[in-house]
Amino acid sequence: MPDQTTPQTGRGAGMRAGAAVATAAGPDGRTVLRRLASAPPLTLRQTGPHTVHLVSTAAGPLGGDRLSLDLDVAPRTTLELASVASTLVLPGRGESELLVTARVGAGARLRFVPEPTVLAAGCAHRLIVRLELEPEASVLWREEIVLGRYGERPGRCRTRFDATLAGRPLLRQELTLGDPDLDASPAVLGGARCLGTTFLTATAKEALVSDGLAVLPLAASGTVVSALAADAVELRSLLERGERAVSGDGDDTVAGRGRGARPGVR
Repeated sequence: MPDQTTPQTGRGAGMRAGAAVATAAGPDGRTVLRRLASAPPLTLRQTGPHTVHLVSTAAGPLGGDRLSLDLDVAPRTTLELASVASTLVLPGRGESELLVTARVGAGARLRFVPEPTVLAAGCAHRLIVRLELEPEASVLWREEIVLGRYGERPGRCRTRFDATLAGRPLLRQELTLGDPDLDASPAVLGGARCLGTTFLTATAKEALVSDGLAVLPLAASGTVVSALAADAVELRSLLERGERAVSGDGDDTVAGRGRGARPGVR
């Protein structure tokens, strides 16, 4: 049965809440969920044999909230985490924070594909991702951000993505959003209202750059797909195009192979 925990503080002082998913291999080798813990506004529901959806059961995050999501994918198991709706970040007392920590064991597969995060006017948000991979782990990790609701200016957001493979740095990426001058720069957003990034453990054979889309192989292993768009629908289409280009042959594992053996960009 899912665990339901109680947030540590009330909304007046900022909420402290966490949710967690952990997998295990069953007697027949199939994935089972050995832990499913929730606390509003982060509520998790199992929707398939190895699929979990995040359901928002309270507004937010609001300014001052500190939320955490912990994922533990055991070796040779599979987990897909999605959400039923976009996350709306709202203003409040100070900066809100969401910390997502994921550990993916050897031979395990994780697909992290939540709906976009929308930065409402006046919000200040911090998104931190810490991804720890073991050899032969397979990951697709997508993040989409929409700068404000329709017709409003966006809030501010700082994002940090840290990925390691067997304890060694694989990707370090940080981005600050919500400064009108910086966002308008061609070197940042160029006026786009939506941006997204997908990290894949598959390694593209070569870089691909086209209008609004970049597919860039990393130095060690893996690929980053980045996209800019005028709206969320176009953004998703661009990201999925880049994802298909990288893992089109179905091989998206981290392995000690030479580049010639890795899937190419089509």
